[in-house]
Amino acid sequence: MTFIKSIALAATVAVGLSGQAIADEAGKLAEGEYKLNTAVATASRAWRDAFNAGDAAGAAALYEDDAVMVVKPFGTFKGRKAIEGFWTDIISKGFDDVVYSSTVTTVLDQTSARVAANWKMNNAHGVITNELWVLQPDGRALLREDHFEIAQ
Repeated sequence: MTFIKSIALAATVAVGLSGQAIADEAGKLAEGEYKLNTAVATASRAWRDAFNAGDAAGAAALYEDDAVMVVKPFGTFKGRKAIEGFWTDIISKGFDDVVYSSTVTTVLDQTSARVAANWKMNNAHGVITNELWVLQPDGRALLREDHFEIAQ
């Protein structure tokens, strides 16, 4: 085999191997994004189910211990206990049947995604401007930040 043919063969093999490495990396990224999206969708549904069942503790359990929730016009609630207190109060006033619409999930990286949506329930409606869901070591997603507005 001539020197030129040897170089051409080596280049062809290198391109083929690098192409496979790129495909493998893309596959890993897609699998990670799928797992994150699935965890976020599952946790978001669990939050709505808990709230609609009148379970403030169950809804609050879907936040990280030191999560921050900003509710316009009511203020900022820091930590799971304060967040649970907010949901307990809202539920005790008869609010339920929350439904999301026009939901947009944006993957930020391998472990976090932002959700924005419109929401409505029996006595109010508004907009979610930023739910920051973070994948936990056990594979569940929990809310680290929750920013929403009540329009009515």
